[in-house]
Amino acid sequence: MAINFERALSIHGQAMQVRSRRAEILASNLANADTPNYQARDLDFKATLDGLQGREGSLKLTHAGHLQPRGDASGALLYRTPAQMAIDGNTVEEEQEKAAFADNALRYQASVQLMGNRVRGLLSAIRGE
Repeated sequence: MAINFERALSIHGQAMQVRSRRAEILASNLANADTPNYQARDLDFKATLDGLQGREGSLKLTHAGHLQPRGDASGALLYRTPAQMAIDGNTVEEEQEKAAFADNALRYQASVQLMGNRVRGLLSAIRGE
C-alpha cells in the first residue's frame, strides 16, 4: 500500500501557512499601533483553512438577488472592532494584539510538533518498525 504524503501532511502544512499569514497581520497591527487612523486587521482562521481545503461555507447563493455575508471569502482580511477606539482613529489595542499574537504563535508551534510527529510516524511505517 502506497503512502500519500500530500494527503497525510496537507492539513498541517495548510494550517502552518494560515498561522504564518496571521502572524504577519498581527505583527503589522502592532507595528502600526501609533499610526493615526490605522485600522486593525485579522483573518478568520477556520474560514481560511476551510477555503484552502475546498469546503464551502454554510451559506450558498441560490439566486442572483441574494445578499452575501460579509467576509465570507476564505482568507479575506477583516477589520477588528475595538472595545475603545483611540482619539486619533487608530483601532489597534496593543494588549489584545499581543495576546492574539502569543496565542497564534503557540498554535503554530503545536502545528509544527504535530507535523513532526506525523513525519516520524510515517517514517516508522516505511521502515516497518
